[in-house]
Amino acid sequence: MVVQRSVSQPVKEVWRLLVTPTGAEALLGEGGSLGDKGDSWRSNDGTYGVVRSYHPLEQIRFSWHAEPDAPKSLVDLHLVEQSEDSTVVEIRHEHIPGGWDVDAITQHWESALERIAAAS
Repeated sequence: MVVQRSVSQPVKEVWRLLVTPTGAEALLGEGGSLGDKGDSWRSNDGTYGVVRSYHPLEQIRFSWHAEPDAPKSLVDLHLVEQSEDSTVVEIRHEHIPGGWDVDAITQHWESALERIAAAS
């Protein structure tokens, strides 16, 4: 599952937002915060995971669990410079277990992209 959105900000500014509490919550949900590779995160809605890859100005990859007993899936966020003042934010959610509502997950990440764009 892949969703993307163009944001009218340079990559540097989008990244700067994502590493703030406001940007991390826009991506992960209220209470979510991003750390370095190996750091855990947890949102107030019960979703949680671990940062698996962290490349400033380019990419963040993290595991994502919908609830304590749910199998992990992986979320990969990429920033791609579209122009000096425009960035494509792409979220790729991989290894989604069978039986999960892919439409609901797609809407979840679309909403995250809306929050990121609004905060930029």
